[in-house]
Amino acid sequence: MVEVNTRIFGMIAIEEDKIIRFDHGILGFPDLKDFTLIFNEEKGADSSIKWLQSLQEPAFAMPVMNPDLVIPGYSPNFAADLLKPLGDNLDSENILMFVTVTVPKDITKTTVNLKAPIIVSVENRKAVQLISDDEAYSVKHAIYDEIMAQKTVQA
Repeated sequence: MVEVNTRIFGMIAIEEDKIIRFDHGILGFPDLKDFTLIFNEEKGADSSIKWLQSLQEPAFAMPVMNPDLVIPGYSPNFAADLLKPLGDNLDSENILMFVTVTVPKDITKTTVNLKAPIIVSVENRKAVQLISDDEAYSVKHAIYDEIMAQKTVQA
């Protein structure tokens, strides 16, 4: 069990099997290697926005979400060797994919970075953040209207 005093969530206890390891850090933060995912307990794993909380830097927590919530069938292309740090068992049931979320003061301008997803091996909790060379995906993909439209459909 690891205890971290976070800026957003206060003191949290993280079980060892909930630690996600980025051997090469994340983009812009190569020294931050150990993270955990925090989400709204009431919504459980279905919570649309989760927080990737650094265990080395308590003030660093980044909002992330499942890209399928905004782009069903999202599948960026990567060279196979870039996924090697995750191990061999990389079928869709054994990986989680997240994209970072940017929420400005005007929430209608909220975007996700589809160009640099975070890919996590469920099996060994190793993770990488990779840059896709797929031109179909952008760094600032607006999502507010898409999410509002989905909520209207579900209501």
